[in-house]
Amino acid sequence: MTFTKDTVRHLYHGRDARARAFRFAMIGFDLASIIFFVASSLMRDAPWIYAADALIALVVMADLALRIWITNRPARLFTQLTTWADIIVIVTLLLPTVIESYLFLRVLRALRLLRSYHMLSDLRQEFDFFRRNEEVIHSAINLLVFVFLMTALVYVAQVNTNPNINNYIDALYFTVTALTTTGFGDITLQGTGGRLLSVAIMVFGVGLFLRLVQTIFRPARVHYECPDCGLARHEPDAVHCKHCGRILHIRTEGEG
Repeated sequence: MTFTKDTVRHLYHGRDARARAFRFAMIGFDLASIIFFVASSLMRDAPWIYAADALIALVVMADLALRIWITNRPARLFTQLTTWADIIVIVTLLLPTVIESYLFLRVLRALRLLRSYHMLSDLRQEFDFFRRNEEVIHSAINLLVFVFLMTALVYVAQVNTNPNINNYIDALYFTVTALTTTGFGDITLQGTGGRLLSVAIMVFGVGLFLRLVQTIFRPARVHYECPDCGLARHEPDAVHCKHCGRILHIRTEGEG
C-alpha cells in the first residue's frame, strides 16, 4: 500500500471495510490505553511502565501528525478539544517525572470515544443492535466518560495530599458515592480546593449524573415521522403527536 496523503485520508474518512477496520483499531487502542492508565495507577513505578508510556505517546503523536497532515485547514484542528487532549496526553506520557501529579489528565483521550462521528456511523452501519439502541448506548457512553473524567479530576487534585486517595480506584469510589449522594464519609477531599471540588461535584455533577442515568433506564423513544410536522421521535405508547396533535399510527405489539 502506497503511503500517500490520499491513502491516509481514506483510512480516516473512507467508507470501505479497510477504512472502518483502521478506525476500529484506533478505537481499540484508545480503550486499551485508558485501561492501562487506570491499571498502572495501582502499581509501583517500574521501567516497563515508562516504556509502555513512551510507546503509547509515539502512537498518539503519529495519529495527531497524520490528522494534521491530511487536513486542508490544520489551524482548525487546534480549535478542537480532542486535539488539545492529545497534546496533554503526549506531554504527560513523555514527562512523567516532571508533572507526575497531572498524569491522569491523559484520560481526556476518552473524549475521542464519545465524540467520534465515524465510530457512531460505522456502528450504525455494521450492527443492527446499535441502530435499535443508539440513544441508550450513547447515553451510557456519556455517563462512563463523565464519571471517568470527574474521577480523574479528583485523583489529580488529591493524590499527593490526601492519604485516603492513593490510586484511581480510591478516587472512583469517592466520585461515585458523591454523585449518587450516598456519601459514606470514609473518604473526604482535603483542603480548600478539595472542599470546593466537592461542592462542584455535588452542585453540578449530581444533576447531570442523574439525568444521564434516567436517560439510560427510561423507555426508548420510537422513530416515526409525523406526516404533518415531521417530528421523528415519540413515546412508545404515543397516540397523538405532542408537537402538532395529529393522530399517529405507531405500530406496537401491545401488552399481554
